[in-house]
Amino acid sequence: MADKSSPSPTLASLLGEQRPLLFRALLLGERFDTHRFEREDPLARIPLTIAVREGGIAILFRYGVAVLVNVSPRDERALVLRLGSIVMEPFEPRESDELRVEIRGENDDVIEVGNRVQLRELTLERLQLVADVLAKSLVLSHYEARIALGFDSVEPLAETLRHRGRLGIAGEPLVRQLGTALLVQHKMVGRVETGEKPEVLWDHPEFERFYARLSEEYELRDRSRALDHKQDVLLKTSEIMLGLVQERSSLRLEWYVILLIVAELVVAVYSLLK
Repeated sequence: MADKSSPSPTLASLLGEQRPLLFRALLLGERFDTHRFEREDPLARIPLTIAVREGGIAILFRYGVAVLVNVSPRDERALVLRLGSIVMEPFEPRESDELRVEIRGENDDVIEVGNRVQLRELTLERLQLVADVLAKSLVLSHYEARIALGFDSVEPLAETLRHRGRLGIAGEPLVRQLGTALLVQHKMVGRVETGEKPEVLWDHPEFERFYARLSEEYELRDRSRALDHKQDVLLKTSEIMLGLVQERSSLRLEWYVILLIVAELVVAVYSLLK
């Protein structure tokens, strides 16, 4: 039985001697159901931060990203397996990103061109803020790729429309594109909230300048705006094309009705003349 009076491990002891710190972000699925996660004594609850048994820490974000700090590959595999029960709509293959962070003990936290980060001291709040930016950047990359696929499918349709004056495609693929754009928009606004500052800053406003510089280095705001613009363009384009398809279907239906009427008239005239 464990001694309840024994002190909790310090952050430095959890992260070990490895320097620089290795941050590894993993996009495991659409979201985490952290209420179902059997956690013993988390280091923090928002965002959920836990100690990894063999060393390192994991910071879990509800939009499906786990950021591991100084976690070995073997422990990473064990943790991912453990998290499997709380991952909703898991992704395969998993996307990832990495960042190395120095602890320099100088006068201020430093962020240089090329995502080089130096922290003045090792604190949980600083690690959570770095993890927050890395996690949001990874999610943005994921949805940027999904929207890019939508643009790739729209371009040949636009070329066909320009050359042939008609689409020659059913409405179902266009409806799927609309669904993809709407889903990305919903998830970015409702879950990831790339434009919102993390909860840590409400309790520690002294880190706002550090977080602003870090998010600017990763271009979170610009990328989020660009993604919003692309989503709007894709939505409007798909709506226009879907309208053309529906108009073509309505016109075709009208011709079918006319042909049926003509056929009935022919039969009626033939019956009279017979």
